[in-house]
Amino acid sequence: MKTEKEKMLCEQLYDASDPQLTRDRLRALELCYRLNNLSPEEFEKEHRYLIEQLLGEESDLHITPPFRCDYGTNISVGKNVYFNFNCVVLDVAKISIGDNVMFGPNVQLLTASHPTNAKERRNGLEFGKSIEIGDDVWVGGGAILCPGVKIGEGAVIGAGSVVTKDVLANTVVAGNPCKLIRSLS
Repeated sequence: MKTEKEKMLCEQLYDASDPQLTRDRLRALELCYRLNNLSPEEFEKEHRYLIEQLLGEESDLHITPPFRCDYGTNISVGKNVYFNFNCVVLDVAKISIGDNVMFGPNVQLLTASHPTNAKERRNGLEFGKSIEIGDDVWVGGGAILCPGVKIGEGAVIGAGSVVTKDVLANTVVAGNPCKLIRSLS
């Protein structure tokens, strides 16, 4: 029988109130709190350490606080990735981010979802769908990436966009819902 964490990571319905998941979220909450409250004098010394503790691996990820995430350990980042102010990452499912990716302020990466069946929602069950972001992507401020989307390399997502479907490589997309604006040569 799978644990609730195993169900979560397999994108199956799981109980988010599970004690292990609760502990894992509290750990991430504490690390985000510490990161978000670094003084300017502490920032250079502690920033990298806290990010690596949050992700559970070495990384050159740069975050301009404040930053929020559910677990941290379900986020995988390539080289030269930047999160601007006030980004939210709900990483109940895996989030894979390529190299040279930039996130504007107030971007949300949302893998978490809930059943459409009211009884299942009342029982506290939820699930997630992974997000994949290719290399050299730029996500404009205030954009929301919904559960299960894949963003192709070199894509540009306009500010304020709501991405509900996959985005092709080397395209500019924008809007709510997000639509193709043009292809990049």
